[in-house]
Amino acid sequence: MVKKKVFVCRRIPAAALQRLSSEVDLTVWPAELPPSRAELLQHVEGCDGILSLLSDRMDAEVFQQAGPQLRVVSNYAVGFNNIDVREAHSRGIRVGNTPGVLTEATADIAAGLILATARRFSESIDQVRNLEWKTWDPLGLLGLDLKGATLGIVGMGRIGMALAKRMHFGWDMNVIHTARTEKPDAESLLNAKRVDLATLLANADVVSLHADYNPTTHHLINSSTLAMMKPNAILINTARGGLIDQDALYNALKDGTIWGAGLDVTDPEPLPDDSQLRTLPQCLILPHIGSATIETRQAMADIAVDNLLAGLHGRPLPHEVRA
Repeated sequence: MVKKKVFVCRRIPAAALQRLSSEVDLTVWPAELPPSRAELLQHVEGCDGILSLLSDRMDAEVFQQAGPQLRVVSNYAVGFNNIDVREAHSRGIRVGNTPGVLTEATADIAAGLILATARRFSESIDQVRNLEWKTWDPLGLLGLDLKGATLGIVGMGRIGMALAKRMHFGWDMNVIHTARTEKPDAESLLNAKRVDLATLLANADVVSLHADYNPTTHHLINSSTLAMMKPNAILINTARGGLIDQDALYNALKDGTIWGAGLDVTDPEPLPDDSQLRTLPQCLILPHIGSATIETRQAMADIAVDNLLAGLHGRPLPHEVRA
């Protein structure tokens, strides 16, 4: 029996690749950086399945190059804005993602960014590493108190709720949130009031973004919305870089419109070498490590492989993306 042909766009945890290799004709992109567009098109040709990452644009050109036998694209991510889902479905190609397993790890990173930004960890670490720490300074590196402050969650989904619990019960933070629908658990457990975005921005000491990224939320945070925030406010983003107009954020940080920002996602990733955001001490930037724990990345790999094999064998995908 001829094995199904599969291309995996990057190395993922070894146990998942071993499970795949026992069932399919497997090719794995070996380099640290993603395949170029030309390399991607070359490697998907004749494939029955593709295991993609957010860095890999899956569109009509890729589907056409793969051929009519392509049955499934399994995304190693919760998000799937790199995939033209409607085009895939029009061709009978099923799409899978890896929801749920990233929640706690990503909420931890969001909480860490809040603490690190409020207490100026990055500047403090640089001072020690650069041999600039000369004495205990009563006015040096003063940060912001979090106890009793107001946390604004933009998009009260699973990750937003997990972060809200951490900050409410750990730091006595008051919680307000935006959401498409009512969130009874948030109100009953955290006394978290649902408000509109303008109200949230005007009242929150920390604004944490957890909204989906789509055309309606592109640059949700821009010069106008940044101007609504408090001058001592912190902006946190662990969702998608495209939610923020980064030029507007640079200007807001530079002129003191807001106090600081902590970003685990940017647009693009990585930031260009000459990005002005890199120059700001009050902007803490991480290299998209929200899901980067051993357990979480393995769980993502297991789900991605489960989705891929189910699609190849004509079974329901455990986690399927609908158009």
